[in-house]
Amino acid sequence: MKKIIFIMISVSMLLYSTFNRDDTNGVVTDSKTGLIWQDDYSNDEDFSERPIWSHGVKSASWAEAIDYCEELTLGGNDDWRLPNRKELLSIVKYSAFEPSINSVFKSTPNPAYLIYWSSTTANNDTSDAHIVDFAYGSTNKYSKHVGLYVRCVRG
Repeated sequence: MKKIIFIMISVSMLLYSTFNRDDTNGVVTDSKTGLIWQDDYSNDEDFSERPIWSHGVKSASWAEAIDYCEELTLGGNDDWRLPNRKELLSIVKYSAFEPSINSVFKSTPNPAYLIYWSSTTANNDTSDAHIVDFAYGSTNKYSKHVGLYVRCVRG
């Protein structure tokens, strides 16, 4: 009986998944929100000239992240943008830890470097912007001059 319940729950979870990867176009579509996400920027030639952390992780300031997304052409589309905080939180997988990003996304780096920019400026200090830390599924504010990860979205 326990085995049947486990199988039923597992199948239900698979059917409930709203994320679909398109390896051909390098995107992940969220059918629940209608958003289309950039799957992996680490191999993007346009990003290869960006600043690099001392740990060898590609990163960008907030302004560079916005520019990168606005200039991105991926999957035949050029209407990419930096996601806002709410959109970025929509791909957090709260049942997971280090990383707490949905596993459909590839190239999820070392959990120590899973902090992504959002386009949302902090209300109390315009020199800061909201970030999402995919190691823990949390959000915070960082100086817009810090180099962090970027994942673009459209839709």
